[in-house]
Amino acid sequence: MKTDKIVQKLVDSYGSWVQEEKENCPGHSAVMSSKLYPYDAIFSPIRVNRMTLKNRVVMAPMGNLNMCEENGRPNDKMLQYFFARAKGGTGLLTTGLIPISHGIDNTVTEPGKLSFFPRIDRSRTVFSGWRDLAQGVHAYGSRIFIQLTPGLGRVGPPQCVINEMKLPCSASLNPNFYIPELPCLPLTDLALHKIIKNGGQAASDAKTAGLDGVYLHGHEGYLLDQLTNPAFNRRKAGRYAYWQNFGLDLVREIRKRVGDAYPIMYRIDLSLALNETYKERMESVKSLKKFGNGRTIYDTLRYMENLIKAGVDMFDVDLGCYDNWWLPHPPAGMPAGCFLEISRIAKKYFKTREVKSNAGLEVPIVAVGKLGYPDLAEKALRDGMCDLVMLGRPLLADPDWCKKAYAGEVDRIRPCIGCQEGCINEFVEGGHPQCAVNPRTGFEDVIPETLPKAENKKKIAVVGAGPSGMQFALTASARGHEVTLIEREKVLGGKVVPGSRPKIKFDFKNYLDYLIREVRLAEEKGGIILQTGVEADTQWLKEQNFDAIVYNIGTTSVVPRIPGVDQADWVQATDLLCEPEKLGDARRTVVIGGGVVGCETAYWLKYEKGCDVTVVEMLPYIMSGACTANRYHLIHYMEKAGVKLLNCAKVTGFTKNSVQIEKNISKGVPDPYNTWQPQLPENIANPLAKKIGPETEVQELPADLVVFAMGGRPDESLYLEGLRMHAAKELYNIGDSFAGGRVLEAARAAYRLARDI
Repeated sequence: MKTDKIVQKLVDSYGSWVQEEKENCPGHSAVMSSKLYPYDAIFSPIRVNRMTLKNRVVMAPMGNLNMCEENGRPNDKMLQYFFARAKGGTGLLTTGLIPISHGIDNTVTEPGKLSFFPRIDRSRTVFSGWRDLAQGVHAYGSRIFIQLTPGLGRVGPPQCVINEMKLPCSASLNPNFYIPELPCLPLTDLALHKIIKNGGQAASDAKTAGLDGVYLHGHEGYLLDQLTNPAFNRRKAGRYAYWQNFGLDLVREIRKRVGDAYPIMYRIDLSLALNETYKERMESVKSLKKFGNGRTIYDTLRYMENLIKAGVDMFDVDLGCYDNWWLPHPPAGMPAGCFLEISRIAKKYFKTREVKSNAGLEVPIVAVGKLGYPDLAEKALRDGMCDLVMLGRPLLADPDWCKKAYAGEVDRIRPCIGCQEGCINEFVEGGHPQCAVNPRTGFEDVIPETLPKAENKKKIAVVGAGPSGMQFALTASARGHEVTLIEREKVLGGKVVPGSRPKIKFDFKNYLDYLIREVRLAEEKGGIILQTGVEADTQWLKEQNFDAIVYNIGTTSVVPRIPGVDQADWVQATDLLCEPEKLGDARRTVVIGGGVVGCETAYWLKYEKGCDVTVVEMLPYIMSGACTANRYHLIHYMEKAGVKLLNCAKVTGFTKNSVQIEKNISKGVPDPYNTWQPQLPENIANPLAKKIGPETEVQELPADLVVFAMGGRPDESLYLEGLRMHAAKELYNIGDSFAGGRVLEAARAAYRLARDI
């Protein structure tokens, strides 16, 4: 088993950085400050082949699934989505995955030869969409590359087996990522040669359509990575048994078709980091067992040098693959600038070996990984750790990131919260890319950028200043309505306040600070009347003659009716996060509820408070339904720290110092620490899944303190009282008081209501 000390150090640090107190701790850079303004490095031009980019900001390939017509032609949703980021000042945009293996990789095409991917390989029927996209982006002085992928291979969705009785493919006989019991059959050299020819044709079509370059997706364990990494490519014969050949042949074919001056960019992981992530599990977990012989960093750097000789002009680099999903999709808890060391290694290697592109230029390295903090991005460029910075989710959160950073208005940048619920989970479950904090993202085609002025200005009360209440108040007041925002607590934020307390939730804290600044600014301008520390009273609300009342009360925390609960020392997780002194001298803690709140609290208790922690969850999966990256990250590092996770476990009673549970111990109970296989969406059945049997045993868990994280019930009492008393002509109930949910649902509902009221 190969081990890379640099990778091992980085992987280990991604879960324990909260314990660091040094000034150079990555987390200390994760603030929206403007100490390095003006950002002359970010906004300096750079040449790639014969093309000049106006600045050093690259939009990452963020999906675009379901942003096309059924035949694959880019639709207006996709066009307006990119135009918004070009208008916001981004230098280079990149599309999401565009497969060039329809008819070969069974996972990329829907039944009936339909596509949820935009296509450029089908026929002339799709070309007009790409031409319109290129022309629209160029109108703002930006460039756009098309990201081509030879396919998904083993990480493709396995519905092709159920829908069309066709197995997925891969470089060798590999297990499917989603259902490891399904084999992925090796592609023949003839099929791979066909994909290479398709790549050359797609690149030529892209050039003719006016797109500015080609971007090859060679990381995350997609098919190109499978063919160019000996972890996945274990072929014994044929041209593509040598792991570099497929990538080199693909680049050569593209270069032959597009000429010397057309830019080619390549996305690559310097290491899968599987050995460093899972260590001894690489030998004991069946679905990981074959993947131990992956490229080292040195192997990858030599391969990159050969790719340059074949015609590549630029790279972006990171770590990981689907099987350690949180690495290539850094979630909320990973530190800012988490892959800067990786980009620095690549730059240093090329500089030491004096590697130049075929155009005679130094090869730009694009850094990725939570770089949406202007000071951090500027420092990385000034320090020579990279040549460009790639922003994905930050540009979904605020398409005007570049404009605001260039103008020094950093405090007006709407920060990403790292939840990945809108940008990734939405299309995993069948939607299109969206954003939890920016309700227009993915809806630019139907929601105009300019807010309509209120023709009939109304006097509106907003009860509750959580994320939905603040979003509604800001949007409605910007339209000209007279808005009174009422919050019973002395601070704004609702459940975002406890949610932002753990150090790993620094992104959430940035978002809370942003919302509060925006509300205070609106208050100063007279758009919002703010009342904090005030309990809303229905009679008082009625007497104020409001035209409309919008309730955003939130939820009421659940306390279980279980024998002995009155004897136990207990606290709600949200209260504990707000008032850590309630922990007292407790060291043995039991968290009841293994959802997002429970696991974030458990992580906080272990890493920041040094407690012994056990999490009890009734469902088969810990953090069920949460975004894969955030699930994996927390579970992996909780296991590393010794947090005990008990799934399929029911609390049956409490004593003063213990919790009694009934734990299912059948062989079908999922491994709670499994971070190499995802939880499938509810609407996708796994016919090969093990059945959970009836076998249980009683266990007693010692507990100095019990922490309840069992969710909450929507508190609609005040809304219902307002209805009965006819408190205003218009009454609305949104946010968690309508249905307990996430920032995604809260902000989206608040924004849409505020636009229309």
